[in-house]
Formats: sequence, structure tokens, C-alpha cells
Amino acid sequence: MKILVVEDDRPLAASLQTLLEDRGYEVECAYDGEAGAQYARLGVYDLMILDVMLPKLDGRQVARQLRAERCAVPILMLTARSGLEDRVEGLDAGADYYLAKPFDTRELLACVNALLRRQGGQVDELVFGNTSLDLASSTLACGERWVRLSAREFDVMRCLFQAKGRNLPKETILARVWGYDSNAVENHVEVYVGFLRKKLASIGSNVRIAAARRLGYHLEADEE
Repeated sequence: MKILVVEDDRPLAASLQTLLEDRGYEVECAYDGEAGAQYARLGVYDLMILDVMLPKLDGRQVARQLRAERCAVPILMLTARSGLEDRVEGLDAGADYYLAKPFDTRELLACVNALLRRQGGQVDELVFGNTSLDLASSTLACGERWVRLSAREFDVMRCLFQAKGRNLPKETILARVWGYDSNAVENHVEVYVGFLRKKLASIGSNVRIAAARRLGYHLEADEE
């Protein structure tokens, strides 16, 4: 599970990251509203923890923008203001839950677990053609045959499954999987696509990773 923390208080962001990573989540941080919205639009996060008071765009503006764009990532909004009107405004902006600072870490973790559970089967498995990608175990399966993916292979394959046959440029995959600040280059994407093609073939999948010149990669399913 991937969680995006958008918090301009860097020590707090770091402590949230450590807390969540210790529970097995993969966590990335952004430190202003514009960056948070940009990260969220990548579509790879299962949950967004969003502070209200942020530079550039505040948390409510971020939530409104994402909901207007039909980005359905669950949003846990954090704020130092706990009044009823503040909570209502945050929920109206598109937050799924509103947690006032200071908060108990047990309550935060309970909120995280509840929001992730609420998504149900939508976050358990992705399917394309005759092949499924299990998000909990990082396995690729076709019928009775399956193969486990490395963390990086899983992230690349997840991007392709979520695109549902649409082209994904290499630079988009780089940003989603390696991050904006990474030194990775497009060749890294090509290498991992090669690994994944072999693993798809090894389980007898009818899914292919097709390359479109200058447009990137997309999935295709051969008719059986």
C-alpha cells in the first residue's frame, strides 16, 4: 500500500513517514499543496494524508481540485483547527475523514486502516485480459500459474494495469515509480519492462506489454 503525506512541517512529515513505514506501508512526502496535488494525480496512492495549512495551495483547495478531476484517492485531512465549521468545510471539500492536531498515533493508524478497508476489493486486485495483479502479495497470476514480482517490477506493472490499455509515456512511469527527484533514466523503464514481459510469458498470460513509438507502453490482451 502506498501513502502520500502532504505536510509542510518537515519533522512531522518525517515522523509520520517513519510511523507508517514501520507498519509496512510505502510512504512518500510532499511539502506544499501544489506538489501534493501533482503527486496525487499520478494515481498510484492508496491514501493521502493532507494537512490543511500548506504553502501555495491549502489542503482544502487541493482536495477540491482532485475531486473536481475525479481523483478518488481517500483523503485523511489534518488540521490544527478542530471547530465544527472547520470539520464541515474540510469534508465538503472532499476529505473522507478529518483529524485535529495534536492527535494520538493510535487514532491516526485507526483512521488509516479504516479508510484503506473502505476501498474493499478495489485495492486488492487489478485484472487485465486473463491475468491478475494481486496488490497485497505483489504476485502476477494467470489461472493456476503465478509469479512474485520485485518491488520495482510490481510498481511498473501496477501503473500499466491501472492505465487499462492507455499509453503511458516512459517519463510518466519514471515519475510514478522512481519519483520526481530520482536520477533514474528511461533505460531503467525499458529494463523492467523486459523483466515483466518474461514473467508474463512464464505464466502463460495473454497480456503483452506493447511499445508505441514516442508514446510509451500499454497493455494488450490477445484473444484466446
